[in-house]
Amino acid sequence: MTTPPVEYLVMARKWRPQVFEDVAGQDHVIRTLQNAVKLDRIAHAFIFSGPRGVGKTSVARILAKALNCEQGPTPTPCQVCTHCREITEGIALDVHEIDGASNRGIDEIRELRENTKFLPASSRFKVYIIDEVHMLTREAFNALLKTLEEPPPHVVFIFATTETHKIPATILSRCQCFDFRRISLKEIGDNLRKIAAAEGIGISDKGLAWIAAAGDGSMRDSQSIFDQIVSYAGTAIEDHNIEEILGLTDRRFVIAIAEAVLDRNAAQCLKLIDEGYYAGLDMQVFYQMLVDHFRNLVLTKVVALAEGITEMSQEDWSKLQEQTEKVSRETLQRLLEILMAEEETMRRTQSPRLVLEMALTRMAHLAPLIPIDEILARMASLERSLTSGAPALAVATKENSKEQSRPATETKVPGDSSEKPAAVREQAVTGYGSDKKTSPAHAKGDDSWEGFKAFVKQSNPPLWSKLDQGQMLTLKDDRLTVGFPKSYVFFEDIEKHQKEALRELGRSYFGRPELEIKIEALQNDSAGSNGKMANGNTKAKMISDIRQEALKHPLVQKVMDIFENAEIRDVIPRQTVTEGEVE
Repeated sequence: MTTPPVEYLVMARKWRPQVFEDVAGQDHVIRTLQNAVKLDRIAHAFIFSGPRGVGKTSVARILAKALNCEQGPTPTPCQVCTHCREITEGIALDVHEIDGASNRGIDEIRELRENTKFLPASSRFKVYIIDEVHMLTREAFNALLKTLEEPPPHVVFIFATTETHKIPATILSRCQCFDFRRISLKEIGDNLRKIAAAEGIGISDKGLAWIAAAGDGSMRDSQSIFDQIVSYAGTAIEDHNIEEILGLTDRRFVIAIAEAVLDRNAAQCLKLIDEGYYAGLDMQVFYQMLVDHFRNLVLTKVVALAEGITEMSQEDWSKLQEQTEKVSRETLQRLLEILMAEEETMRRTQSPRLVLEMALTRMAHLAPLIPIDEILARMASLERSLTSGAPALAVATKENSKEQSRPATETKVPGDSSEKPAAVREQAVTGYGSDKKTSPAHAKGDDSWEGFKAFVKQSNPPLWSKLDQGQMLTLKDDRLTVGFPKSYVFFEDIEKHQKEALRELGRSYFGRPELEIKIEALQNDSAGSNGKMANGNTKAKMISDIRQEALKHPLVQKVMDIFENAEIRDVIPRQTVTEGEVE
């Protein structure tokens, strides 16, 4: 007589948790349930929600054991009494496991409601475990409401679901809700390592990490994958066996393409995409893997200890650190933004390879972005060098431009002009060098406005750019009157902040040590006392309008927000404004 074959149990069933202590990654749920049983604060209805394969139904069975154990109610079921063994084997008369997907109608719920009136056959509680409860119809939920709100004292409902948002609020408010979380890679890896040791299976830690990552936070999925790999490779599992089953070739392509992008090698990116295409890569799935990889790169760069956030093996974590060493955070963020901007296009396109190639080409040609902190540090360094008395810059004149430029005389700290010649004192006041052609000695006697502007242009270019729209109204005795349009964008700046510098330059140019400067606003239709045409005002107004519009541009405002204490020195129109029109 032949012996019947022993039933084979897959790992997910064979190693299913049987007591609260065996459940991995749900400490917040386990602790609450154990205390509730210990303190005799057992609710009449529970909702266990969370991703697939994280232990919802297993915890429901363990809770049923804790309530019906002959030693209980107890947070530690004995596992040997009749009730514990029957629940473990799934044959307990008083523990009913119902599939909500196939028993979703109002008739099934009416029958359940009628059965709750009867006392348990042999146990302490009747326990109804309804899996995928969100599949019940609206009418079925309504039929369950009254019983769920005031059930008989011997009945406990446990609902399990992966989609809590589909359960009516009237049901949720009558239950204690527990949210089950995804299980970390470390906890899944430890569980698989324990199973491998008990089953006599040889496998590397790297291989276990790959399997845990493939499970995507689900213990059941990870155990099922492990079971499949054992069936493929036997009890001595090599890393290449896992790569073949999990298709980790895609992962190698992701890392290689990321390297090519960070090296700004667009040709290599396109070559790798071509190889991957003919190797059978799904371009849309591969695109999402690429997005995830660059997200991990950003996290690694931003977070000092991102290993726990990114959920990956030590080897992959080291690879991420290596890739982020040669690139700034700003550049990584910009690369990720490019990928994310094309996600919708990738989902809708009929040519995913083309979309991926174009995105990678843009990423590879992206110029490295300099971190803002580095820019600010450079600006601070430049400011320190300017305020510490650095040597003055040499300015080559037209006469000596063909010859070798001679360095300017090194001066002392600006402001100490007692031992400096007149030209050097003037340079200290204005902050800019002046050549021989426009020095005060040559300019004296030329009282024209154009000559004065040319002198200011050589001495202080930023001030000249603001002065260029002004008009000299009068130059009498020791008073120079300069007019600007009322709407001129720099009118207030010149009147309040630049007037002193303009006075010093006027004294140097006109040779009048007591010269004072007066700033006036021109009338809209007035040409000024120097007889200029009204179209000069029109021209100035048009340029002023252009500058005001530029200053209000969102990009300019964003730059001003980023760089604290930044100052706009000038706005120069790209187009030439003529009489009555813009060319």
